[in-house]
Amino acid sequence: MTFSLKEKSQQILAQADIRINGDRPWDIVVHDERLYKRVLSQGSLGLGESYMDGWWDVKNLDEFFTKVLSMRLDRRVSQTKRILQSIASVLFNKQSLKRAFEVGERHYDIGNDLYKAMLDKRMTYTCGYWSGHPPALGLEEAQEQKLDLVCRKLKLQPGQKILDIGCGWGSFAKYAAEKYGVSVTGITISKEQAALARTLCTSLPVEIILEDYRKISGTFDHIVSLGMFEHVGYKNYRTYMEVASRHLKDNGLFLLHTIGGNETTLIGDPWFDKYIFPNGMFPSIAQIGKAVEGLFIMEDWHNFGADYDKTLMAWFTNFDAAWPRLKSKYGDRFYRMWKYYLLCVAGSFRARDSQLWQIVLSKNGVPGGYQTTR
Repeated sequence: MTFSLKEKSQQILAQADIRINGDRPWDIVVHDERLYKRVLSQGSLGLGESYMDGWWDVKNLDEFFTKVLSMRLDRRVSQTKRILQSIASVLFNKQSLKRAFEVGERHYDIGNDLYKAMLDKRMTYTCGYWSGHPPALGLEEAQEQKLDLVCRKLKLQPGQKILDIGCGWGSFAKYAAEKYGVSVTGITISKEQAALARTLCTSLPVEIILEDYRKISGTFDHIVSLGMFEHVGYKNYRTYMEVASRHLKDNGLFLLHTIGGNETTLIGDPWFDKYIFPNGMFPSIAQIGKAVEGLFIMEDWHNFGADYDKTLMAWFTNFDAAWPRLKSKYGDRFYRMWKYYLLCVAGSFRARDSQLWQIVLSKNGVPGGYQTTR
């Protein structure tokens, strides 16, 4: 029996209880019948680009992706292309020093007005901590609780020198300097982030440097990296950890905050690589473990990935509300791209397909044991 591409697509989607042209919030509404061939041949890249082109819609994209990723439907489409991409990633270092600034230029530099509208008042572009005690009531509180959680995990003391690898717009640096009396050196590969971070941290003991992590100098009492490790690439994980070890004092702590994947992979998602985070990929537990071996002792591993779902939904709510004043600059195709990005990732965390880890590392082990902080 021969099935049409539409019938084959229906069979695949039915496994996740998704109907074509159904009336439920997670059902896909198809506007262009060429969609089936495009997705079955191109996988996630075809799915994302066809959405940007207006070929299909879903009332609640986050629910659609939760169902798709819960059933791992993404792994049943276009495996050949992923194999070819994996081979390329083995042959080339996509996150080399020469390409270090690419993600800054193509993602973080697209417009501070966009990020100011979407993020909290401190412009913290990482997962908020909603599940604290008591639980956060909104995005502002969740981000304040996350920043304070990091400071408490590092046991910050006044006068200490902190290195922030991938400092963004300076949210952690500003918070730690104001609340804990430390000095912070933050590095970023985004010109726009660096410029605004310097303004936001004026009159504080904070230095913002536009540089790659491999060019760091000096030693520090503690090191923190929030949401930057996703840009490092598996070929550079060991180098990254060696850099952190080299610049951390012997009795210091290193807190790594990163999105993580459930399985080891050598590539990122092709749509996200092309449109959102060039050369990005999520590390696995095994990859991180191998990278830190012989350099660090793992003191604490905290997973609060479910909190990223709430964070992303809050970002989308802010972005959507601000769109009328952003539209003339960015255009309708950008809206569909950014909406797809935020809600796809929210669905990924809701399906537990992606994780958010905070890992505390020491060079020689904390005497008497590290006291876990939540």
